[in-house]
Amino acid sequence: MTEKTIRIATRQSPLALWQAEHVAALLEQTFPGVKTELIKMVTRGDKILDAPLAKIGGKGLFVKELEQGMLEGAADIAVHSMKDVPVEFPVGLHLAAILTREDPTDALVSNLYSTLAELPANAKIGTSSLRRQCQLKERFSEAQVLPLRGNVNTRLAKLDAGDYDAIILASAGLIRLGMKGRIAQSLDPSDSLPAIGQGAIGIECRVDDVEMNNMLQRLHDFDTGHCVSAERAMNARLQGGCQVPIGGFAQLINGQLFMRGLVGDPDGSVLYRAECWAEIGQAESMGRNIADDLLAQGADKILQALLLE
Repeated sequence: MTEKTIRIATRQSPLALWQAEHVAALLEQTFPGVKTELIKMVTRGDKILDAPLAKIGGKGLFVKELEQGMLEGAADIAVHSMKDVPVEFPVGLHLAAILTREDPTDALVSNLYSTLAELPANAKIGTSSLRRQCQLKERFSEAQVLPLRGNVNTRLAKLDAGDYDAIILASAGLIRLGMKGRIAQSLDPSDSLPAIGQGAIGIECRVDDVEMNNMLQRLHDFDTGHCVSAERAMNARLQGGCQVPIGGFAQLINGQLFMRGLVGDPDGSVLYRAECWAEIGQAESMGRNIADDLLAQGADKILQALLLE
Protein backbone atom coordinates (compact mmCIF):
# COMPACT_ATOMS: atom_id res chain seq x y z
CA MET A 1 0.00 0.00 0.00
CA THR A 2 1.03 3.62 -0.38
CA GLU A 3 3.06 5.11 2.43
CA LYS A 4 0.84 6.11 5.33
CA THR A 5 1.64 7.36 8.82
CA ILE A 6 -0.75 6.21 11.54
CA ARG A 7 -0.79 8.46 14.61
CA ILE A 8 -1.34 6.44 17.79
CA ALA A 9 -2.65 8.17 20.91
CA THR A 10 -1.24 6.71 24.12
CA ARG A 11 -0.69 7.47 27.77
CA GLN A 12 2.91 7.96 28.88
CA SER A 13 3.38 5.22 31.49
CA PRO A 14 5.94 2.51 30.61
CA LEU A 15 3.14 -0.05 30.23
CA ALA A 16 1.00 2.21 28.03
CA LEU A 17 4.00 2.95 25.81
CA TRP A 18 4.81 -0.77 25.56
CA GLN A 19 1.25 -1.45 24.42
CA ALA A 20 1.26 1.39 21.88
CA GLU A 21 4.64 0.29 20.51
CA HIS A 22 3.33 -3.28 20.27
CA VAL A 23 0.38 -2.10 18.17
CA ALA A 24 2.72 0.06 16.07
CA ALA A 25 4.93 -2.96 15.36
CA LEU A 26 1.93 -5.12 14.42
CA LEU A 27 0.68 -2.48 12.00
CA GLU A 28 4.08 -2.01 10.38
CA GLN A 29 4.57 -5.78 10.06
CA THR A 30 1.09 -6.42 8.70
CA PHE A 31 1.02 -3.49 6.27
CA PRO A 32 4.38 -2.88 4.52
CA GLY A 33 4.82 0.81 3.79
CA VAL A 34 2.90 1.91 6.85
CA LYS A 35 4.69 4.10 9.37
CA THR A 36 3.53 4.94 12.87
CA GLU A 37 3.93 7.86 15.24
CA LEU A 38 3.12 7.84 18.95
CA ILE A 39 1.12 10.82 20.22
CA LYS A 40 1.80 10.86 23.97
CA MET A 41 -0.91 12.28 26.19
CA VAL A 42 -1.65 12.75 29.88
CA THR A 43 -5.06 11.72 31.23
CA ARG A 44 -6.95 12.87 34.31
CA GLY A 45 -6.26 9.51 35.95
CA ASP A 46 -2.52 10.06 35.44
CA LYS A 47 -2.61 13.48 37.08
CA ILE A 48 -4.43 12.57 40.29
CA LEU A 49 -2.17 10.19 42.21
CA ASP A 50 -2.99 11.16 45.79
CA ALA A 51 -6.50 9.67 45.87
CA PRO A 52 -7.98 6.22 45.20
CA LEU A 53 -9.64 5.93 41.78
CA ALA A 54 -12.95 5.11 43.46
CA LYS A 55 -12.88 8.50 45.21
CA ILE A 56 -12.04 10.47 42.05
CA GLY A 57 -15.20 9.20 40.41
CA GLY A 58 -16.27 9.25 36.80
CA LYS A 59 -15.65 6.86 33.94
CA GLY A 60 -12.96 7.11 31.32
CA LEU A 61 -10.30 8.46 33.68
CA PHE A 62 -7.55 6.98 31.51
CA VAL A 63 -9.09 7.33 28.03
CA LYS A 64 -10.99 10.61 27.68
CA GLU A 65 -8.07 12.78 26.58
CA LEU A 66 -7.01 10.16 24.02
CA GLU A 67 -10.54 10.09 22.62
CA GLN A 68 -10.57 13.88 22.41
CA GLY A 69 -7.33 13.70 20.44
CA MET A 70 -8.93 11.44 17.85
CA LEU A 71 -12.09 13.56 17.59
CA GLU A 72 -9.97 16.68 17.06
CA GLY A 73 -7.89 14.96 14.37
CA ALA A 74 -4.64 14.89 16.35
CA ALA A 75 -4.53 11.06 16.32
CA ASP A 76 -5.92 8.28 14.13
CA ILE A 77 -6.25 5.53 16.75
CA ALA A 78 -5.88 5.09 20.51
CA VAL A 79 -4.47 2.09 22.35
CA HIS A 80 -6.00 1.15 25.70
CA SER A 81 -5.88 -1.47 28.42
CA MET A 82 -9.40 -2.87 28.02
CA LYS A 83 -9.98 -2.79 31.77
CA ASP A 84 -9.84 1.04 31.55
CA VAL A 85 -12.31 1.40 28.67
CA PRO A 86 -15.85 2.54 29.56
CA VAL A 87 -18.80 0.62 28.16
CA GLU A 88 -20.04 3.59 26.13
CA PHE A 89 -18.01 5.49 23.55
CA PRO A 90 -18.29 9.13 22.48
CA VAL A 91 -20.31 9.72 19.32
CA GLY A 92 -18.07 9.06 16.33
CA LEU A 93 -15.70 6.61 18.05
CA HIS A 94 -15.81 2.86 18.61
CA LEU A 95 -13.73 -0.15 19.54
CA ALA A 96 -12.27 -1.46 16.28
CA ALA A 97 -10.08 -4.34 17.47
CA ILE A 98 -9.00 -6.33 20.51
CA LEU A 99 -5.65 -8.11 20.46
CA THR A 100 -4.95 -11.63 21.71
CA ARG A 101 -5.21 -11.60 25.48
CA GLU A 102 -2.15 -11.87 27.72
CA ASP A 103 -2.35 -13.66 31.10
CA PRO A 104 -5.59 -12.25 32.60
CA THR A 105 -4.85 -13.10 36.24
CA ASP A 106 -3.99 -10.95 39.23
CA ALA A 107 -0.47 -11.43 40.58
CA LEU A 108 0.76 -11.56 44.16
CA VAL A 109 4.04 -9.65 44.34
CA SER A 110 6.03 -9.90 47.57
CA ASN A 111 9.62 -10.00 48.78
CA LEU A 112 8.55 -11.91 51.89
CA TYR A 113 5.88 -14.43 50.89
CA SER A 114 5.52 -16.86 47.99
CA THR A 115 1.78 -17.49 48.09
CA LEU A 116 -1.42 -15.87 49.27
CA ALA A 117 -1.78 -18.65 51.84
CA GLU A 118 1.52 -17.63 53.49
CA LEU A 119 0.40 -14.07 54.25
CA PRO A 120 -0.10 -13.33 57.95
CA ALA A 121 -3.64 -12.50 59.04
CA ASN A 122 -2.80 -8.81 59.54
CA ALA A 123 -0.66 -8.42 56.42
CA LYS A 124 -0.23 -4.99 54.83
CA ILE A 125 -1.41 -5.47 51.23
CA GLY A 126 -1.23 -2.72 48.63
CA THR A 127 -4.00 -2.15 46.08
CA SER A 128 -6.34 0.70 45.21
CA SER A 129 -8.75 -1.65 43.41
CA LEU A 130 -12.04 -2.13 45.28
CA ARG A 131 -12.47 -5.39 43.34
CA ARG A 132 -9.21 -6.77 44.71
CA GLN A 133 -9.89 -5.27 48.13
CA CYS A 134 -13.25 -6.98 48.64
CA GLN A 135 -11.84 -10.38 47.67
CA LEU A 136 -8.80 -9.94 49.93
CA LYS A 137 -10.91 -8.77 52.88
CA GLU A 138 -13.26 -11.74 52.48
CA ARG A 139 -10.30 -14.07 52.97
CA PHE A 140 -8.17 -11.92 55.29
CA SER A 141 -10.65 -9.96 57.41
CA GLU A 142 -7.85 -8.53 59.59
CA ALA A 143 -5.58 -7.57 56.70
CA GLN A 144 -4.61 -3.94 56.19
CA VAL A 145 -5.53 -3.24 52.57
CA LEU A 146 -3.71 0.02 51.84
CA PRO A 147 -3.94 2.42 48.86
CA LEU A 148 -1.42 1.93 46.07
CA ARG A 149 -1.40 4.24 43.03
CA GLY A 150 1.12 4.99 40.30
CA ASN A 151 2.61 3.06 37.39
CA VAL A 152 4.01 -0.45 37.76
CA ASN A 153 7.55 0.71 38.56
CA THR A 154 6.29 3.17 41.17
CA ARG A 155 4.23 0.47 42.87
CA LEU A 156 7.13 -1.97 42.91
CA ALA A 157 9.40 0.70 44.41
CA LYS A 158 6.92 1.23 47.26
CA LEU A 159 6.88 -2.52 47.93
CA ASP A 160 10.68 -2.68 47.86
CA ALA A 161 10.85 0.25 50.30
CA GLY A 162 8.99 -1.89 52.84
CA ASP A 163 5.67 -0.04 52.73
CA TYR A 164 3.77 -3.31 52.18
CA ASP A 165 4.12 -7.02 52.88
CA ALA A 166 2.68 -7.71 49.43
CA ILE A 167 0.95 -5.93 46.57
CA ILE A 168 -1.49 -7.14 43.93
CA LEU A 169 -0.88 -6.21 40.28
CA ALA A 170 -2.13 -7.46 36.93
CA SER A 171 0.06 -10.32 35.70
CA ALA A 172 -0.17 -9.01 32.12
CA GLY A 173 1.50 -5.70 32.94
CA LEU A 174 4.45 -7.36 34.66
CA ILE A 175 4.88 -9.85 31.81
CA ARG A 176 4.77 -7.14 29.14
CA LEU A 177 7.37 -5.06 30.97
CA GLY A 178 9.74 -8.04 31.27
CA MET A 179 9.11 -8.38 35.01
CA LYS A 180 7.54 -11.83 35.13
CA GLY A 181 10.15 -12.77 37.72
CA ARG A 182 8.50 -10.39 40.20
CA ILE A 183 5.35 -12.54 40.25
CA ALA A 184 5.34 -14.63 43.43
CA GLN A 185 2.02 -16.27 42.55
CA SER A 186 -0.45 -15.94 39.69
CA LEU A 187 -3.77 -15.93 41.50
CA ASP A 188 -6.39 -18.35 40.24
CA PRO A 189 -9.62 -16.55 39.26
CA SER A 190 -11.34 -18.43 42.08
CA ASP A 191 -9.06 -16.56 44.52
CA SER A 192 -9.04 -13.18 42.74
CA LEU A 193 -11.50 -12.75 39.89
CA PRO A 194 -9.93 -10.38 37.34
CA ALA A 195 -11.26 -7.02 36.19
CA ILE A 196 -13.43 -6.72 33.10
CA GLY A 197 -11.11 -6.94 30.07
CA GLN A 198 -7.96 -7.50 32.15
CA GLY A 199 -4.97 -8.55 30.06
CA ALA A 200 -6.52 -7.43 26.75
CA ILE A 201 -5.43 -4.48 24.60
CA GLY A 202 -8.10 -2.56 22.69
CA ILE A 203 -7.74 -0.22 19.73
CA GLU A 204 -10.25 2.61 19.34
CA CYS A 205 -10.73 4.70 16.22
CA ARG A 206 -13.18 6.94 14.39
CA VAL A 207 -16.25 5.16 13.04
CA ASP A 208 -16.04 6.98 9.69
CA ASP A 209 -12.38 6.08 9.03
CA VAL A 210 -13.16 3.14 6.74
CA GLU A 211 -9.56 2.42 5.74
CA MET A 212 -8.37 2.39 9.36
CA ASN A 213 -11.23 0.15 10.46
CA ASN A 214 -10.44 -2.35 7.71
CA MET A 215 -6.77 -2.39 8.72
CA LEU A 216 -7.53 -2.89 12.40
CA GLN A 217 -9.83 -5.82 11.65
CA ARG A 218 -6.70 -7.69 10.51
CA LEU A 219 -5.34 -7.38 14.06
CA HIS A 220 -8.55 -8.42 15.84
CA ASP A 221 -8.52 -11.68 17.82
CA PHE A 222 -12.02 -13.13 17.65
CA ASP A 223 -11.67 -15.50 20.63
CA THR A 224 -10.54 -12.68 22.91
CA GLY A 225 -13.22 -10.46 21.41
CA HIS A 226 -16.01 -12.88 22.35
CA CYS A 227 -14.72 -13.21 25.92
CA VAL A 228 -14.30 -9.47 26.46
CA SER A 229 -17.73 -8.81 24.88
CA ALA A 230 -19.31 -11.08 27.48
CA GLU A 231 -17.48 -9.34 30.31
CA ARG A 232 -18.36 -5.86 29.06
CA ALA A 233 -22.02 -6.82 28.58
CA MET A 234 -22.13 -7.82 32.25
CA ASN A 235 -20.50 -4.55 33.24
CA ALA A 236 -22.93 -2.54 31.10
CA ARG A 237 -25.92 -4.19 32.76
CA LEU A 238 -24.44 -3.45 36.19
CA GLN A 239 -23.55 0.09 35.05
CA GLY A 240 -20.09 -0.42 36.47
CA GLY A 241 -16.82 1.33 35.79
CA CYS A 242 -13.25 0.29 36.49
CA GLN A 243 -13.49 1.88 39.96
CA VAL A 244 -16.23 -0.34 41.41
CA PRO A 245 -15.92 -3.78 43.10
CA ILE A 246 -16.95 -5.78 40.03
CA GLY A 247 -15.02 -8.74 38.64
CA GLY A 248 -15.76 -10.67 35.48
CA PHE A 249 -13.80 -13.23 33.50
CA ALA A 250 -14.89 -15.24 30.46
CA GLN A 251 -12.83 -17.95 28.79
CA LEU A 252 -13.19 -20.43 25.97
CA ILE A 253 -13.19 -24.05 27.12
CA ASN A 254 -13.61 -26.77 24.48
CA GLY A 255 -15.33 -24.36 22.12
CA GLN A 256 -17.78 -23.02 24.70
CA LEU A 257 -17.77 -19.85 26.77
CA PHE A 258 -17.55 -20.10 30.55
CA MET A 259 -17.87 -16.94 32.60
CA ARG A 260 -17.75 -15.95 36.23
CA GLY A 261 -18.95 -12.66 37.67
CA LEU A 262 -18.65 -11.02 41.07
CA VAL A 263 -19.85 -7.95 42.96
CA GLY A 264 -18.56 -7.39 46.48
CA ASP A 265 -18.85 -5.00 49.37
CA PRO A 266 -15.43 -3.28 49.68
CA ASP A 267 -15.10 -4.47 53.29
CA GLY A 268 -15.38 -8.11 52.19
CA SER A 269 -18.45 -8.76 54.31
CA VAL A 270 -20.67 -9.70 51.37
CA LEU A 271 -19.68 -11.04 47.95
CA TYR A 272 -22.14 -12.13 45.30
CA ARG A 273 -20.95 -14.61 42.69
CA ALA A 274 -22.46 -16.10 39.54
CA GLU A 275 -21.27 -18.28 36.67
CA CYS A 276 -22.64 -19.49 33.36
CA TRP A 277 -21.86 -21.56 30.24
CA ALA A 278 -22.94 -20.45 26.76
CA GLU A 279 -22.36 -20.96 23.05
CA ILE A 280 -19.75 -18.64 21.58
CA GLY A 281 -22.38 -16.67 19.66
CA GLN A 282 -24.23 -15.88 22.89
CA ALA A 283 -21.41 -13.92 24.54
CA GLU A 284 -23.29 -10.70 25.25
CA SER A 285 -26.50 -12.37 26.40
CA MET A 286 -24.42 -14.56 28.74
CA GLY A 287 -22.84 -11.45 30.26
CA ARG A 288 -26.26 -9.90 30.80
CA ASN A 289 -27.54 -13.13 32.38
CA ILE A 290 -24.63 -13.14 34.83
CA ALA A 291 -25.41 -9.53 35.74
CA ASP A 292 -29.10 -10.30 36.25
CA ASP A 293 -28.17 -13.22 38.52
CA LEU A 294 -25.92 -10.94 40.61
CA LEU A 295 -28.60 -8.24 40.81
CA ALA A 296 -31.21 -10.79 41.88
CA GLN A 297 -28.89 -11.85 44.71
CA GLY A 298 -28.69 -8.25 45.97
CA ALA A 299 -25.67 -6.77 44.18
CA ASP A 300 -27.64 -3.63 43.33
CA LYS A 301 -27.62 -2.63 47.01
CA ILE A 302 -23.81 -2.59 47.06
CA LEU A 303 -23.56 -0.65 43.81
CA GLN A 304 -26.19 1.91 44.86
CA ALA A 305 -24.47 2.45 48.21
CA LEU A 306 -21.17 3.19 46.43
CA LEU A 307 -22.88 5.71 44.14
CA LEU A 308 -24.17 7.59 47.18
CA GLU A 309 -20.75 7.90 48.85
